[in-house]
Amino acid sequence: WSLKQMLVHHSSTGCNLRPGDLIGTGTISGPTPDSCGSLLEITWRGTKPLQLDENTTRKFLEDGDTIKMTGFYQGDGYRVGFGECVGTIIPALPLPK
Repeated sequence: WSLKQMLVHHSSTGCNLRPGDLIGTGTISGPTPDSCGSLLEITWRGTKPLQLDENTTRKFLEDGDTIKMTGFYQGDGYRVGFGECVGTIIPALPLPK
C-alpha cells in the first residue's frame, strides 16, 4: 500500500488523524542480529530456532502462543507509549469442501 492508501484506510474507519500523529510502516530493524524487528528475521527465515527457555524453541508462531507488543518513543525529558497489545494465536478453521 502507498502512504496515501494507508492514511485513507486509517481515517475511513472514523479514526481521525491530527498534526503530530505517527504512522509506522513495515518492520523497523537495525543492521545487527540483536536489532532484528520480527520473528522471521530473528530466526533467519526459520533456519535458526529461537530459544525461549530450556525446553522451548520457536521458528514460527504456533497455535496457543500469546504475543504481547509494547512500544514507546523517548526524547529529551519525555516518553510517549501506546500501552500493550496482546493476542493469542488460535487454530485456523478448516477450509470448506
